[in-house]
Parts: sequence; C-alpha cells; structure tokens
Amino acid sequence: MIFDYKATADRAGIPRDKLDRLAALMRAELPDDETMAELHILRAILAVEQGAASLEDILRQAVAG
Repeated sequence: MIFDYKATADRAGIPRDKLDRLAALMRAELPDDETMAELHILRAILAVEQGAASLEDILRQAVAG
C-alpha cells in the first residue's frame, strides 16, 4: 500500500465493506497502475470527508462510468 487510505476512510467514517467496494471499482478501472488506483481511492475518500460528495454518488458514478 502506497497511500494510507484505510486510516483516512476510518477517520471519515466509511465502513470497511464500502471501502472494499470502492477499492475494487478503482482497481478495475486502473488494473495496471496500483499507485493511481490508490490515489483515486484516497481522493474519493477525501471528497466524502470534506462533504464535497457522498460515497453513494461516487460508487454509483464508478459503476456507471
């Protein structure tokens, strides 16, 4: 793990099952670049923490994307 996104998710109150779903979606979008996948996971978590987006919206967009 390059970015400690799990600690950030804990701080933001994101349940582990939803974090796992978000991580799987990001890794599916960027299968050949773990660093970028983790960066996108972290950015999504930070957006939720800052109130700029809801986790549900992010997950929905990632699936539709």
